Amino acid sequence: MTDIVSIDEDGIEQVSLKTYTEKAYLDYSMYVILDRALPNIGDGLKPVQRRIVYAMSELGLKATAKYKKSARTVGDVIGKFHPHGDSAAYEAMVLMAQDFSYRYPLVDGQGNWGSPDDPKSFAAMRYTESRLTPYAEVLLSELGQGTVDWVPNFDGTMDEPSVLPARVPNVLLNGTTGIAVGMATDIPPHNLREVVTAAIRMLEAPKSTVRELCEHVLAPDFPTEAEIITPREDIIAMYESGRGALKMRAVWEQEDGDIVVSALPYQVSGSRVLEQIAQQMQAKKLPMVADLRDESDHENPTRLVIVPRSNRVDVEAVMGHLFATTDLEKSYRVNLNMIGIDGRPAVKGLDRILSEWLEFRKETTRRRLQYRLERVEKRLHILEGYLVAYLNIDEVIHIIRTEDKPKPALMQRFGITDVQAEAILDLKLRNLAKLEEMNIRAEQDELSAERDSLQQILGSDARLKTLMKKELLAAAEEYGDERRSPLAQRDEARAFSELELTTSDPITIVVSEKGWIRAAKGHDIDPTSLSYKSGDSFKLVAKGRSNQPTVVFDSTGRAYTLASHNLPSARGQGEPLTGRINPPSGATFEGVLTGSDEQLYLLASDAGYGFVAKLADLQAKNKAGKAVLNLPKGGRVMQPAPVPANPEGSWVAAVSNEGRLLVFPLADLPQMARGKGNKIIGIPSARVQSREEYMIAVQVLGEGDSLVVYAGKRHHRLKPADLEHYRGERGRRGNKLPRGFQRVEAMVIE
Repeated sequence: MTDIVSIDEDGIEQVSLKTYTEKAYLDYSMYVILDRALPNIGDGLKPVQRRIVYAMSELGLKATAKYKKSARTVGDVIGKFHPHGDSAAYEAMVLMAQDFSYRYPLVDGQGNWGSPDDPKSFAAMRYTESRLTPYAEVLLSELGQGTVDWVPNFDGTMDEPSVLPARVPNVLLNGTTGIAVGMATDIPPHNLREVVTAAIRMLEAPKSTVRELCEHVLAPDFPTEAEIITPREDIIAMYESGRGALKMRAVWEQEDGDIVVSALPYQVSGSRVLEQIAQQMQAKKLPMVADLRDESDHENPTRLVIVPRSNRVDVEAVMGHLFATTDLEKSYRVNLNMIGIDGRPAVKGLDRILSEWLEFRKETTRRRLQYRLERVEKRLHILEGYLVAYLNIDEVIHIIRTEDKPKPALMQRFGITDVQAEAILDLKLRNLAKLEEMNIRAEQDELSAERDSLQQILGSDARLKTLMKKELLAAAEEYGDERRSPLAQRDEARAFSELELTTSDPITIVVSEKGWIRAAKGHDIDPTSLSYKSGDSFKLVAKGRSNQPTVVFDSTGRAYTLASHNLPSARGQGEPLTGRINPPSGATFEGVLTGSDEQLYLLASDAGYGFVAKLADLQAKNKAGKAVLNLPKGGRVMQPAPVPANPEGSWVAAVSNEGRLLVFPLADLPQMARGKGNKIIGIPSARVQSREEYMIAVQVLGEGDSLVVYAGKRHHRLKPADLEHYRGERGRRGNKLPRGFQRVEAMVIE
């Protein structure tokens, strides 16, 4: 079947399903875009909002009137102009009444209209009362003055305005959000004074750039005192393209050690923020916070109190974490999509919005002046007729009394027009006495002056622009206020890492011969007394804290990093390291260490080479670790030796398996991130490769430390004075230890 309408033999029209669905969908989408979801650039209102404001004005609900039940307004709206559900109309009305949702509310509500914590908690329309706010006058004051086009309502029984004659760019002032078919809009609210100043700049210099306009419009201005932290260049780019994003951050201060949040981002609920923080506390992801309180009341609409666990807590870091993980910092999408003066939806930059609105305003003002001029000229015409009647009052009365058709008689006798004759005949008898020549001529002079003024303005673009500027300034003076959302430059919020949230508890990390790892609480643990699997035994130990990383070395010189806080407990026999890291096949574990990132360690191979490295340089994020220590041929990895916190004046003590001890300054060794290192003690490489001689132990001594060497069951203590005998240059063979210590097995510092 073709895509065109055909008529069958019974006279029934037939159309293909493809054609029908395409047309139906396009009709629906255009209706949603133009008549429901997007605001008009002229008055900044969606149809439902415009109809609510117009219906309330028709009901006489001006700002000075008494409140009326909201149900009355909603009834008029859906009965006369907006044939949709009453709840949809009422929700739109509620939004326009909430001073925390609208920057310049259009509806003045009495009763429960919701709260910032729960905007949907408003009472039913049968309970609330409403009227228009004074600000609504900027949309309505020129309505009956020929300024806008009128269109039939949905059933054709009455007319409604197609757009309201806004005196200010309301599309930017209150903003709006909406989802149409295939497009959406997210226009943030702005400050009236800033927008009016920018509009005047555009009026006076139509080629102004967005950057120049942004000298006046600093950023959106939300109905909250939270900070806008988006960089200025990003804001300018947003206004240039019509698309972008904004970030708002809560305002806080310290008060007696507590953190007090006094302003939340736009449309953020305080109870929701407290719930988010409480969830983190329950999950033990916020150990530095002890308590939360909501102290908001009538005087302080937002007052959230966060109590740190102690005065040592870094509150700046805590707030940075909360900004990154809760609604205390929120991003808002900006999409300046609206229906332009050409009736088409489009995303517009700030310059185009203001220039199009000024075009709309210019046409509205011109129509208003033209309408008034016509009224003035009509009245002057009638006054001329009144003057004729006054000057010939007796004859006029005689004609009216005696003539069957006085109207043509009056027109013929005095040379007046049909309109003038009709006006004379419509006069009541009691008004004839008032037709005094002086009063008529005074009104004529006044109206003539007004007519001349109107004609001058209409005939001059410069005068018209001056009038528009004057009216814009008057509106800004009457309804404008100070900016509420301050602009601030802030650092990027950063959430605490899992490690930073870990408590700093002392732990002892134990690695067995077969590569099983576990962590015991405290530092007073004897690792040899722990239970090991059959055929396994103690090999390595390191003492540190649960929030410090654990670094494990394998026999190939690779280093692997593990999170200490989630190591298996020493109550059991631990877990194999190969379940957490991926070492090369056949590699064994030869070293374990932990501490702060700045902690220094002496890394060495038993071939007698080594260097000093920072723990931070040894850490790797991947399971395969990183190559750190390059092994000479025949050399093996040794357990790293910790360097004292103050390495100045420290000494390196190295001993070979043949009992040769060498002591030299630590400063003679380089600090590196990876490599083979420099020679520590002189051992011929051939003897290392044959495993005849190698370095059995290496330690770093601080000032005043003693050294104990072990050979079998014997040990020998070397005090600082005794070590003088073994001091020498780095890389030397060292001096022999006393008889009985020719086969050293271990060396420790006391």
